[in-house]
Amino acid sequence: MPHFLGEFECKLDAKGRMMIPVNLKKQLPEAEREGLVINRGFEKHLVIYPRKEWDLIMDELSKLNQYEKKNRDFVRYFKRGETEIIPDAAGRILFPKALLDYAGIGTDVVLTGNLNKIEVWAKSAYEEQLDNEPENFARLAEEVMGNQAKRNNE
Repeated sequence: MPHFLGEFECKLDAKGRMMIPVNLKKQLPEAEREGLVINRGFEKHLVIYPRKEWDLIMDELSKLNQYEKKNRDFVRYFKRGETEIIPDAAGRILFPKALLDYAGIGTDVVLTGNLNKIEVWAKSAYEEQLDNEPENFARLAEEVMGNQAKRNNE
């Protein structure tokens, strides 16, 4: 599983295309061959997955009991807007207009590596998210990761 690194400020052109930053492109060697999948994030942002990662997620979703309404609803909402994107010959990707509208993305965007995916934020929304950092990040880290360390030692 790839783990993406970096935070990149980018601009979209009038057609909704963006040049993939060089340092990010190096982390996506199979993108031109296998493609990428872009989708809605859980907050008002977009998420780009390498095709292999998306397929792993789809495998997990296919294991959910489709006879349960909450599972069907989750799958429908999670997959809503999913679009395959392949970089063009110039190394640009074209963002679907409906997804840009959903995330409130105009010209200025921030791409940020988040484990096995790349988040795409409107620059203003990303800055606002960071401005709302928890008051006590150390306490949040303890709650999230401290319990993980306890589970690993059991």
